[in-house]
Amino acid sequence: MTVRLFARVREAAGTDMVDLDLGTGSVGEIRSALADRIPPIAGLIARSALAVNGEYAPDDLPVSAADEVALIPPVSGG
Repeated sequence: MTVRLFARVREAAGTDMVDLDLGTGSVGEIRSALADRIPPIAGLIARSALAVNGEYAPDDLPVSAADEVALIPPVSGG
């Protein structure tokens, strides 16, 4: 499954996409796999939202390899 990365997460990871070999799993398992694979972004992952097929998703949502997954870090500004 491919996870798209945006904003600060993309910059810290040095890439805009990460391929994970999870098969079928949950959003929470994707978070864990990303943190294990790219330790510098682990702190951001914990505070970021994950979207599956264009919808924000809870950690217990099942995800398949065919789903589109995006990691969206928190934004700040004012």
